[in-house]
Amino acid sequence: MLQNAGTSPRSFAASTALIALTLVLGLAIRFGPLGLPWAIRKYGGSVLWAAMLYWVASTLLGRMRLPAVALITESGAVAVEFFKLVHTPGLERFRATLPGILLLGREFSYTDILAYTIAILCAFFLDSALRSRRSRLSVER
Repeated sequence: MLQNAGTSPRSFAASTALIALTLVLGLAIRFGPLGLPWAIRKYGGSVLWAAMLYWVASTLLGRMRLPAVALITESGAVAVEFFKLVHTPGLERFRATLPGILLLGREFSYTDILAYTIAILCAFFLDSALRSRRSRLSVER
């Protein structure tokens, strides 16, 4: 299943739907008045941020093998997390804005890296299964 999974990119419509759904769920969990516990808001948002990063990367790198896309996504997510250790006045002003909070976050956390890893692995396996199913359906036609 995983060997040929990167050869057939998702349709633009499917990619857009995955990205949009993940984005909306992430914003709802993080900022919606759902009465969710802090840990669900914090790590649910982190998980969905990383999953969305995977959907974007796998869309842009549609013909690349999915394990490579997952590694690139993980590297980017970890780099963003470590970037939180860099503090300059301009970065701090940006981090105080909604785009800064959503894109960069504010505080470094090793547990966020674990959440990103789990999310990227889940998105990778789901993407592999979806692409494998799509390939099987194409062959059957």
